[in-house]
Amino acid sequence: MENYEELTAMASALADGDLWDMSVYANISALLYGNLPDVSWAGFYIAKSHVDNNRCAPDQDTLLLGPFCGKPACVVIPFGKGVCGTAALKKETRVVEDVEKFPGHIACDPDSRSEIVVPLMKDGRVIGVLDIDSDKKGRFGGADKEGLEKVCRMLETKI
Repeated sequence: MENYEELTAMASALADGDLWDMSVYANISALLYGNLPDVSWAGFYIAKSHVDNNRCAPDQDTLLLGPFCGKPACVVIPFGKGVCGTAALKKETRVVEDVEKFPGHIACDPDSRSEIVVPLMKDGRVIGVLDIDSDKKGRFGGADKEGLEKVCRMLETKI
């Protein structure tokens, strides 16, 4: 399934109510992993300041592994490092057709070939990123970028 309108509606329903953020992230990870073809990993990295309920100083720019589906992953990613950290630092979606050509790519899964990362924002700050990998080069394109950004914009209104 790559009907992002339907996926966004399904994700919205999973995020409705007064739920714990980590439960929402877990269900959306499972939804995307189970419904997007040729995906080998789908999940979230959460900004340390958000995990610590905003008790950390805002200069602690680190992403921590959150809920995901797929192989074991890297646990800590500094802002500016790898695809996830770059998306977080620049506050913009990154679509990488070939991860081996991305400077500083962090190879958590040696089988990963392409990746898309969408930042999650709250009050102008990055609170995390949605990270999706594939073992196929060039798996993600403009429709994925637009669709996953819609999922993330909806999610930002719920968490």
